[in-house]
Amino acid sequence: MNPTLRTLGMPPNAWSVNAEMADITRPPMPQRLIDFPTDTKELTVDLAKTACIVVDMQNDFCHPDGWLAHIGVDVTPARKPIGPLKTLLPKLREIDVPVIWLNWGNRSDLLNISAGLRHVYNPSGDGVGLADPLPKNGAPVLTKGSWAAAIVDELEQETDDIKIDKYRMSGFWDTPLDSILRNLGKTTLLFGGVNADQCVLTTLQDANFLGYDCILLKDCTATTSPEYCMQATLYNVNQCFGFVTDSEKILESVAGRR
Repeated sequence: MNPTLRTLGMPPNAWSVNAEMADITRPPMPQRLIDFPTDTKELTVDLAKTACIVVDMQNDFCHPDGWLAHIGVDVTPARKPIGPLKTLLPKLREIDVPVIWLNWGNRSDLLNISAGLRHVYNPSGDGVGLADPLPKNGAPVLTKGSWAAAIVDELEQETDDIKIDKYRMSGFWDTPLDSILRNLGKTTLLFGGVNADQCVLTTLQDANFLGYDCILLKDCTATTSPEYCMQATLYNVNQCFGFVTDSEKILESVAGRR
């Protein structure tokens, strides 16, 4: 009779061990399949291997007192994903699909941020850029722990949600996102958030390059850029980087899951 084995790690990337032996076979998770249509094909997806990444639904990008609004951008489009996400995320949690909040959360000293990156947010050098206080409330722009970098109040974060700070448009650069996804055994990624043509797209592209299967949820994604930028994003995801659908199709499939 084998002595008691204890789990080391997080299934499915876990061993069973004791003082004498280690079982490193990593048994697969039971499949939980759903089918739904996308813009290009009917997909079959395993919920056991799926996670949802929500990008940059933060005050600085989505609130009328945030940084984008301060520089004169109409943030109304950036708020459009709030409603669909409020419906989708609780349902994903109910079926054990992890929700990952991927947000700008810079160091206050900006030691890992280059001049080129700072230039995007303060091209003249004398404006309000990264880590500078917002005139309306004094919150430092996109600084970890600040109101500016916080998720908008309308979107509720749960204790078991995964929170990852990022420092570039792509959430895979200089962050633990890839390691976390691999430890969780997630290979299919649902994407939502803002801006579709910037942080969402670059993160999705890097996910594709790393071998993840990418699905952009168009009703959960938006941009304050011109409409042609959104059109180009949808075209390029469909053409090169994955699939495009909407959250209602996911929810309908989950409700009728086989």
